[in-house]
Amino acid sequence: MNINYWLLKSEPDAWSWDNQVKEGASMWDGVRNYQARNNLKEMKKNDLCFFYHSVTERSIVGIVKVVKEYYPDPTDKTGRFVVVDVKAIKKLKKPVSLDQIKENSKLQDIALVKQSRLSVMPLKKTEWNIIIKMSN
Repeated sequence: MNINYWLLKSEPDAWSWDNQVKEGASMWDGVRNYQARNNLKEMKKNDLCFFYHSVTERSIVGIVKVVKEYYPDPTDKTGRFVVVDVKAIKKLKKPVSLDQIKENSKLQDIALVKQSRLSVMPLKKTEWNIIIKMSN
């Protein structure tokens, strides 16, 4: 089985890691950027995603798994945008901050650094593994 890796950003006061854990499986809605939407459409069941608290914390705090592939976002009246369902898998031992990521020369090309406003982004397996090591 081929697993892909992603990073999902959420403002903790809108939807936090604790909300995700409490909810179990839930839809990742509210994406209103075409590149982010296209990334959601690429996600497959069992893909793994980092859960990133944006704005105030600016840290990766946990891992979620895609449990349902994309379908229309019920909060979008235009019908242009989609959601996936994700489920919390585990909290990272320690959060990995944006500053730590920027300091790592092997992570300079990830979208979190290059396209800081993008809310759904792919990661290479090597990048995923580096971030996992940083969280231990």
